[in-house]
Formats: sequence, structure tokens, C-alpha cells
Amino acid sequence: MGGVTDREADSAVPAVPAADSVPASVPFDLASMRKQYRAEGLSETELAATPVEQFARWFKQAATDGGLFEPNAMVVSTADAEGRPSSRTVLLKHFDEQGFVFYTNYDSRKARELDANPYVSLLFPWHPMARQVVITGVARRTGRDETAGYFRTRPHGSQLGAWASVQSSVVAGRRALDSAYAELAARYPEGEQVPVPPHWGGFRVVPETVEFWQGRENRLHDRLRYVAEGAGGWRVERLSP
Repeated sequence: MGGVTDREADSAVPAVPAADSVPASVPFDLASMRKQYRAEGLSETELAATPVEQFARWFKQAATDGGLFEPNAMVVSTADAEGRPSSRTVLLKHFDEQGFVFYTNYDSRKARELDANPYVSLLFPWHPMARQVVITGVARRTGRDETAGYFRTRPHGSQLGAWASVQSSVVAGRRALDSAYAELAARYPEGEQVPVPPHWGGFRVVPETVEFWQGRENRLHDRLRYVAEGAGGWRVERLSP
């Protein structure tokens, strides 16, 4: 069954390789690609009282000494009403004890999924530091005043972009997108206030769990997770790597 027939041998079209074969063009041996983590560990006695305080400590290190291009870049994972997941990278724009805030088009896929299913996961993949932070919680829309306050801090071009892009929708081509932006730039030249789009705003993720992951030797990583309890309290549990 696995042999080549005479008809196939005579054909100019090569036989299709078996599904489990590795094409010769693959440039890397993925199975052997690994790093040995040697960073110092993370112990329960070192943790801050709250996950937000601990996050602030790690974020400061990531932003100053971590060698990261965008330390506030995070992977936001959502799921629709049927449980089908999707992920994308967005930028964290604020955090405090009330939660972690990012902004988006409310007609985007992520926003529509959050409207149907508000449970969300945030992942900060700080690979150069052999660290990750994983946050799970519930996303709620920010108020319009808070949204407007942040929108005013964005560069003029980014404000126009929030109007020009119908995020997650199919677009005819790059020319159509550039044309929409050019029309907006003519209507609102540099120095003129751009109105806040009604379809654009923030989400605040109120954390239920926050896991701090520190890479260690032999894949015996440190994983310490804060879990929300009543009255604003937190308990800490160690997870097996």
C-alpha cells in the first residue's frame, strides 16, 4: 500500500511525502531547540502582598533591565459563545488594584467575543528574562470619561487610525485603508482635535488569578499563583512545573 505504482513512477509529478515525514527544506531541528534557564528562582517569601504590587515589581524590571522591545505587550486570549478561542497581542495601557486596562475597537473580534463571554486571559511573555505573567479574570468596559482621557494622550495619527480602521472586518486592500486615513487626515489636520470614536474604548480585566512564572534549571520552573478570595484577599499557591 505504501509503494509507488508504475503509473506514478512514470509521472513527472513527484509522489506526495508521508504525513509524518520531515521535508528537507525545514531549516531547524525543532525538537532539539531548547535553552537551559539559570535565573534565580522565585520563593513565596519574596512575593508582595497583592499580585498587582508583585506585577509592578516585575514590570519595572522588564521595562528597565529586561531587554524587551515592548514590555507592555501582552497576548489577550478570548473565546466566543461556543468556546472557540482566539488570541492576539495588544498593549497594556494602565494597571492598578482595580485591574489591567487595554483599548480596542468595540466592533473587533476580541470585543465581540468579550461581550458574549467576558472571561479572558492575559499573557506577558518576557522571554529574555525567562519570565511569564499569566492573568485570568473578567473584562469590563471602561467608562467613556476614562476612554476619552486616554484617547487624548494618543498621537494624532493613532487617533485617526481608530476611525480609519473597521477592526477585524474584511478590507478590499491596503489602498482602501490608506484612502480612508487620508480623508480623515484632511478633515482633522494636525493640531485639530479628533473626536473620540463611539465604537472605540477600553476594557479593564479584573483579575481572578495571577501567575508568576520564573524559568529554572531542568525545567523545574517556579510557578506561584495568586488566587482571589473574598473581601479583596489573596491566597498564594505553588504550581508544579
